[in-house]
Amino acid sequence: MIKKFMTEFKEFALKGNVMDMAIGVIIGAAFGNIVTSLTENFINPLIALVTGGAKKDPETGVMQVVGGKFTIHDVAFNYGAFISAVINFLVIALILFIMLKAVNGAVAKAAAIAKKEEEEEEAAAEPSAEEKLLIEIRDLLTAGASPEALAKIEAAKKEAEKK
Repeated sequence: MIKKFMTEFKEFALKGNVMDMAIGVIIGAAFGNIVTSLTENFINPLIALVTGGAKKDPETGVMQVVGGKFTIHDVAFNYGAFISAVINFLVIALILFIMLKAVNGAVAKAAAIAKKEEEEEEAAAEPSAEEKLLIEIRDLLTAGASPEALAKIEAAKKEAEKK
């Protein structure tokens, strides 16, 4: 079992999947930064307008409390930050869903094209009716040009002309 696992891991690591995964992580981090910026700079101000204001950090200018908070027994509940995180997640999930649908659609189309090409190759590999007739004529000629063989050839020619 461990040997099989190691073999599969070696195939995975050497096939380029690790590089693909690294590129995905880098792009994902950059994409996460874009979505975070969208949330902090556009969505959080909208939440603040709807729910009652925000408190900004005087040094960075970034909103610390979006949409307010409430306290119970001196424990602060920052519901605005939670709403912001949920919206951030939903934006990322929506975009990933759209991307996966596009990739799956492309993979399905590629598979359909490959299947069609394979069927065409199989059809091309089987001899046509004319080829079968020519093979039969050749076989008859190699068997000898007896009157029966010649009659068969004539019948085959007439059959071919009808088609």
